[in-house]
Amino acid sequence: MRIQRLTKETMQNLLKELLKRSPDSYGEYEDRVAAILKNVKENGDEALFSYTSRFDHADLTKNTIRVTNQEIEDAYRQTEASLIQVIRKALENIRSYHEKQKQYSWFDSKPDGTMLGQKVTPIHRVGVYVPGGKAVYPSSVLMNVIPARIAGVDEIIMVTPPRPDGTVSPHTLVAAKEAGVDAIYKVGGAQAIAALAYGTESIKKTDKIVGPGNIYVALAKKAVYGYVSIDSVAGPSEILVIADETANPRYVAADLLSQAEHDELASAILVTTSEELAKKVSEEVDGFLNTLSRADIIRKSLDNYGYILVAKTMEDAIETANEIASEHLEILTKNPFDIMTRIRNAGAIFLGEYASEPLGDYFAGPNHILPTNGTARFFSPLSVDDFIKKSSIISYSREALSKIHQDIEYFAEAEQLTAHANSIRVRFEEEES
Repeated sequence: MRIQRLTKETMQNLLKELLKRSPDSYGEYEDRVAAILKNVKENGDEALFSYTSRFDHADLTKNTIRVTNQEIEDAYRQTEASLIQVIRKALENIRSYHEKQKQYSWFDSKPDGTMLGQKVTPIHRVGVYVPGGKAVYPSSVLMNVIPARIAGVDEIIMVTPPRPDGTVSPHTLVAAKEAGVDAIYKVGGAQAIAALAYGTESIKKTDKIVGPGNIYVALAKKAVYGYVSIDSVAGPSEILVIADETANPRYVAADLLSQAEHDELASAILVTTSEELAKKVSEEVDGFLNTLSRADIIRKSLDNYGYILVAKTMEDAIETANEIASEHLEILTKNPFDIMTRIRNAGAIFLGEYASEPLGDYFAGPNHILPTNGTARFFSPLSVDDFIKKSSIISYSREALSKIHQDIEYFAEAEQLTAHANSIRVRFEEEES
């Protein structure tokens, strides 16, 4: 991996390079995505079947687009019993963590007849996108579906690309069944997002779409926002490691590569105060590349977006981490909890040498659907909050309103909204006359 001194110039250049990975930088795809969305909106299932044949090489009909109970039963038979048990263990950890996020309606009443509150209502129907291209992600099924179930969503519809023979990975189907998906459809790409946003003869329109995907999926979600809600516009995976001289270079190298193997656009960055650690990590990376199965993808990722930055001080390293606002942030230092208190921007923070990033991807419980491309400055991980709506509740007695009605009328008239003022005044016009 390339090793550079951390300076203002290298930092600015790095941020520019990372921004190139954003879905906002792929405008040449937008016209293609717009055409797909328009076609599905106008032609429904016919367009879905055509795109599925063209892009996924699978021939589907209205009778085969939905996964059947028999296919799910077959999936259980095709999946190792040991993997099913691991999926169930992970599911329990994810459920336990997200149950603590659940919110409830509340009401605050006073003796004068004033009642204010907040009504929490689950979203009615949610669409979950699960990728099925370069790899299969049953873990993403769990992470998307379980918070929705805990929130109380009435109907969860999942879409995922089929294989050329028209089937779906059995691991994905098992995870979906265990998590509680209501219906699964064999469609992927921008066309799947269009189906969830507009509805077709086979697929119901949803109220919100969640889940990561490729650039076409990301741009499609961005384009349909407004017709439906979305979780976020996800970009390529990324990891940033802050480490000092106490870190184990072999652990650091392994953790960097765990994200670089996702795809060629993945970003893996180490910021360290130790030149010796930097050199050892680079050597360990070279060694791992001789043994890992996705080494070609990893090499391209590291060539494009892999960096080892040597900082003068830990304060500089922390400032860099906050500027980059990485999806995953590992802190491998003598006192990781102290560093953590000074981190403002990160999707998920992993503390200590035994909290490797894949622990969060699969098993610990916190959600692995995280903000990318610096959006951790203002976005949060997927949570139960993403699947609820909040309605304000207001109730006043005549007595309570009478004490303040003139203030409201005065405020409305100051904004020259006389009908607003009148709406309050008519309730007390007998008293004024």
